[in-house]
Amino acid sequence: MFTGIVEETGEIVARERTEDGLRLRIGADEVATGLEHGQSISVSGVCLTVERFEEDAWFEVFLATETVERTYLGDLEEGDVVNLERAMPADGRFDGHVVQGHVDAVATVSNIESVDEDWFFEFELPEGYGRYVVEKGSITLDGISLTVADLETENGRVTVAIIPTTYDLTTLSEKDVGDPVHLEVDVLAKYVERLLEARFE
Repeated sequence: MFTGIVEETGEIVARERTEDGLRLRIGADEVATGLEHGQSISVSGVCLTVERFEEDAWFEVFLATETVERTYLGDLEEGDVVNLERAMPADGRFDGHVVQGHVDAVATVSNIESVDEDWFFEFELPEGYGRYVVEKGSITLDGISLTVADLETENGRVTVAIIPTTYDLTTLSEKDVGDPVHLEVDVLAKYVERLLEARFE
C-alpha cells in the first residue's frame, strides 16, 4: 500500500523490450537506498516489483504486457522522469490516502493555469470514472495524492490545486495539455458501490 506522497522523481536510464513485456531501469537516489529484491515501488502510480538494483543509484522493474497496455509507461523513453514512492511501512506516518498502485485508467491533462504561486490542473477522466470522484475528496494522479478542488460531472473533468512544493517535487512540472496521467480513484468509493449493488440485487 502507498499513500500518494511522492518521495522523489527518478529518471528512465534504460529500457528493454522483451517478448513478455518491458524492463525499465530507473535512476534514483533516496528510493534506491536500502532496497530488497521483490520490494514494491510506485512508479508514477503503478505498483511494480524491484528485480535488480544498485544501492543509491538505480533499480529495475518489469512491466508485463497487461501493464504496458493499461498504462503509458511503455511510451516512456530514456531521460523521461517518473514519480517514485516506496510502499508504506506498517509503523509509518499516513500523510496521504489509501493508494494501491493499481491504475484504473489513463486520464488526460486538459488545462493548466498558474495563479499567484499555485497551479490549477484540470484533467479529463475516461468515461465512467467521474462517479467515483467527489469535490474535496481524494484522487490519485500519476501516484500523487491530491484533493479535488472542482468537479464537472457532465463532461468528466476534475480540477486540483497544486502547491509549489508538489509542483516542484513531482512530474507535474513536466506536464503539458494533452499529456497522459495515471488515474486511480479512491478505492473506498468502489467498495461502497459494490456493497450497495450487492444489497439492492
